[in-house]
Order: sequence, then structure tokens, then C-alpha cells
Amino acid sequence: MQLSQSLHTYTEEQLSAREAQRLAEFIAWGPAVFQTARLMLKWGVLDLLRDSAEGLTRAQICQHTQLSDYAVRCLTEASLSIGIILVDPQTERFTISKTGWFLINDPAVRVNIDFNQDVNYEGWFRLGESLKSGRPEGLRHFGDWPTVYEALSQLPEQVRQSWFGFDHFYSDSAFPAALDIVFGQLHTRRLYDVGGNTGKWALRCVDFDPEVEVTVIDLPQQIEMMRRNIAGKRGAERIGGLALDLLDERARFPKMEPAPDVIWMSQFLDCFSKPQIVGILRRASEAMGADTRICIMETLWDRQRFEPAAFCLTMTSLYFAAIANGNSKMYSSEDLVECIHEARLEVEQVYDHLGQGHSILVCKKASPSSSSTPSTPSTPSTPSTPSTPSLPNKSATTKTINNMTRQEIEEKVRAFMIDELEIDEDKIHDDAKLKDDLGIDSLDFVDIVVIVENNFGFKIKPEEMSGVVTLKDFCDYIEGKVGDGK
Repeated sequence: MQLSQSLHTYTEEQLSAREAQRLAEFIAWGPAVFQTARLMLKWGVLDLLRDSAEGLTRAQICQHTQLSDYAVRCLTEASLSIGIILVDPQTERFTISKTGWFLINDPAVRVNIDFNQDVNYEGWFRLGESLKSGRPEGLRHFGDWPTVYEALSQLPEQVRQSWFGFDHFYSDSAFPAALDIVFGQLHTRRLYDVGGNTGKWALRCVDFDPEVEVTVIDLPQQIEMMRRNIAGKRGAERIGGLALDLLDERARFPKMEPAPDVIWMSQFLDCFSKPQIVGILRRASEAMGADTRICIMETLWDRQRFEPAAFCLTMTSLYFAAIANGNSKMYSSEDLVECIHEARLEVEQVYDHLGQGHSILVCKKASPSSSSTPSTPSTPSTPSTPSTPSLPNKSATTKTINNMTRQEIEEKVRAFMIDELEIDEDKIHDDAKLKDDLGIDSLDFVDIVVIVENNFGFKIKPEEMSGVVTLKDFCDYIEGKVGDGK
């Protein structure tokens, strides 16, 4: 098994006995943990704590939310144990923790919460039955369908919204890089979009390239939904649809003259079992010309740059087991490459770390001399995840620091960039881009929120940071809050 650098924690014990015991209890109470955090979000308690300069008492939370004292006591005490809020014992004021901040501000977390609540929560009660029978037994509470895909157009509106929100969030983030590969590297003019769903990718393609023609291949009900979705949109006249049940071994991909340049499969093959994947790829290869490439875009759990992404993906496999179809999963690169070779194809190129952790495997027909033994593409080395610096506990009574000079602000920013975030001093200059040049990622930003409050006495709101790109922008932003104009 080849694992990316960030997943080497899977190979040896990381926890002390006490930490392991607490995690075991955390797992045992997992349903209550999830529902507590969800309600703290839904009822706006976490938002209130984030936006409060000094924190809030229990009575103040009751006043703002109109919840009873009993409800607030239960939620805040559980939230302390979970780790999403903090309390000052002297003032009995609650503030938000780093984990709580992620619950509010990380879009992936919000999408996952909605998906798990609306689509998976009840169905996972039948996970054991699903794993034994190979059928999505958890889908029963929605209706009598063999898989979720036939059900999509008929599911309750909130369930559909959460399903598509989850599906599109992960694929859409990779689309810009994928477009550059498909059109910039492969010079595509004719494309099959297999499992094209609502036509989102097809619309992005015809908008990106004025000459490309796209044929969406999917189930009949999905083709109907796609046609409704693209109607009246720019480039829709260059998008065709073909209704095809790809699980039917008799169903053949259309042969185009000239052959398509790319057969595109985005977050598609993970919807099928390994034998089904082999069958689909073999039939796809029948429609290939000498220069056709099959592009498979998937979130391969073993190639993730950050461990939380691998965690989300392996958990998503349980959705496939209980809700989707009972026999598919989020695959490792080893599993997928094995299927590719069995379909008499070979991997020509791999592009990693696209969007929210996608990879694109560019495949061509195997040459007669190719080895029959599958070779898993090497897992690229990736930068180590920056360590999270230890920060002092913030005071619930921090006050705004006013009338700081520009020089004082810049000196403080430079100091915590070097000491707390461990950024090389030579890289710190006005035009340095926070993300691209200084390597500040979403994890570092959580620390910066706390550091700024400790050093400058105000809370950063993410929406105010939308135009902050460079270090100068960041200092300008702080100066606007606490500067004296000098």
C-alpha cells in the first residue's frame, strides 16, 4: 500500500493511552456529538460566540436565541466536552474554539454536515445489513429504489439539495485546473461526459472553449434533468445527451467519426463496484481512437495531501455502502489502477492535488507490449502539513487596542509571522502573497484569528478578508481597525 506523506500517521500509534480512551468514548457518543454541533450551528449559537468580543454568558445566549435555560445548559456543557467552545471560569462567559471556528467557516465541513444529516443519518442505522447484503439497505427510508441514482429526481427537496451540494462542492473546486488539463494539455474538441449528471461540467467546457462539442452520457432521468438545467445557457447548443444505462453490458458507447478526443469521467467510477468499473472502461475503450484519452477524475484517498481529506473520503465509502448502491466506495489509486489495467488500458499521466484533493488519471489504450501487472502511479511527495503553533489562551475580556502606528503594526505582524507561524524572515515583504508566497493555509488562518485578537484586540471576520491577498493588504486591514493614521 502506497500512502501519501500525510497518511504515514496510519502506520503507527499516535495517541497516549489516555488520549486513546477519550477518543474511544468520543466514538461511542458520536451521534450525540454530531447532533450537538449541528444544533449549535443551526440555532446560531456558534455565530453569536464568534461575533462577541467578550464572549457570552448562558443567560445572554438564552436571550439572543430564545432557547430555554435547560436547552442552553445541555448544549453548552456538551459543547465544552466536545471541544467546540471554551469557558472562562471566573466570568462564566463562553467563547468559540478553533474547532468551532472550522464548523462555521470551513465550507467543506458545512457541506458534510448537511449531507450527513439529510442523506445519511437515518440510513446508516442499516450499515451492517448493507455491508452483508451488498445492497443499500439504508435507502429504504426514502423509498423502494435499487440505488440512489434512480431516486435523485424524486427525493425530498432538502435531501436533493444536500446531495447535489455535496457532489458539486467536491467536483466544482477541481474544475478550473481540470479545464486547463483537458483543453490546455489535451487540446480537446470532442468530449464524452460520462455520468454528466446536471450538465455542470459540460456547461463549463462549452463556456471555456468556443469550439468544443460535448455529449453527456447518463441514465434517462439524468439526461432529462441535464437538458432542463442547460436550457437557455450559453453554449447549450453544443451539448448533446445520450440516455444509457452503463450497468447494462449490452449498452455501447457511441462511436464518433472522428473519435472523441477525451472520454471524461468525473466522480463517476466511485459509484460502481470494481467488476462494474472494468466493464464500463472496456466498453469506453471500444469508442476510443488512437489519440483518444480517458480522463478519470477522482478523490483517491491514499493520495491526499492532508489527512482530514482522507478521513472524509473513507467515511464517504460508508455512504456508498448504506445509501448509494451497496457495492462501491471511494477507491485508492491501487484499486483504480488495477481496474484500468484489467480493462486493457494504461495510465499515461497523473495530475494530483486539484481542488479539494482530486487526481486526474489520463489513460490510453494499452500497447501490446505492456506488462499485465498493474503498476500503481507513485505517490508524489508533498510538503509536510505545517505544525500548529502553541498559542496562549485568549482572554474573554480582551479590549480593542487603538492608536497603533503603522510601524508598530508591521513589527507585530512580522514578529508573529516568524515566531508563531515559522515563516522564513526573508520571505516577509509588502508584496508577498499570504497563500502563494508565505504558504499560509486555512489551518494557519485559524491561528491568525487568535494571534490577531491577542496582539491587536479585535476579531477577524472571514468575510472582511476577501480582498486581502498580500502582506501589505493584511497590514492595511489591521491598520483600518486599530491604526492612528500615521
